[in-house]
Amino acid sequence: MTAEQQRLDEAHKRTKHWKRWGPYLSERAWGTVREDYSPYGSAWNYFPHDHARSRAYRWNEDGIAGISDRHQRICFAVALWNGRDPILKERLFGLTGNEGNHGEDVKEYYFYLDSTPTHSYMKYLYKYPQGEFPYGRLVEENRRRGKDAPEFELIDTNIFDSNRYFDVVVEYAKGDLDDILARITVTNHGAEEASLNLLPTIWFRNTWSWNQNGTAKPWLRRSSDGVIELNNHDLGPRWLHCDGAPELLFTENDTNTKRLFNDANGARYGAGNSLSG
Repeated sequence: MTAEQQRLDEAHKRTKHWKRWGPYLSERAWGTVREDYSPYGSAWNYFPHDHARSRAYRWNEDGIAGISDRHQRICFAVALWNGRDPILKERLFGLTGNEGNHGEDVKEYYFYLDSTPTHSYMKYLYKYPQGEFPYGRLVEENRRRGKDAPEFELIDTNIFDSNRYFDVVVEYAKGDLDDILARITVTNHGAEEASLNLLPTIWFRNTWSWNQNGTAKPWLRRSSDGVIELNNHDLGPRWLHCDGAPELLFTENDTNTKRLFNDANGARYGAGNSLSG
């Protein structure tokens, strides 16, 4: 047997749960039926992209090049900022069914390059423009076009001219069931120097706000330089070790009711997580 065949055999016999962690994190959960709690089933309008960074998801998290356990209790993904975008790039952008001239569509470039059957190795590529991401232009131009016209894609905005973009390659390799190495490699394809803020992010899906049975709220904290300790009542303690001991940033994963619903007494933090800068 090869090492992967051995893992598959152990997973099949349930002696070792090699598939506990995998690429189970969607790049986009906003504007879908998975996160539609509207009274009339208007999923596309109920949870727009503008809400995603400020609103706690209920059933399904999202992120770029992310992984999670198979019940999506703990999630890990990559957030990026090129210094020009008005918001962090935390999830894929696209058009809802009402906005696109050909319906729902993602307006990004990303590629699943590799994954073994047990997800013992995974590789993902995301292409991030160095200029300001044209959120508004993509919506406006596609809304203007009729069904007989071609779609207006991200590359049509000329944002990739002169190769001014980053290749962000994310690789995962399992040493054991719960021992996972994440390596992030960034390449500047432009001829000029460009800066990129890289924010690997780990967080708990918010299961405590909706549970009527009093599910205990998990917690995370800095345990030492570059190390985040996580504790979930189902999974027990876990640790994220960050090479180079970067600055650690923490926030709540809850809805910013002040921003979204003009609630003067509501929480002001967004649906945030723990970040290693």
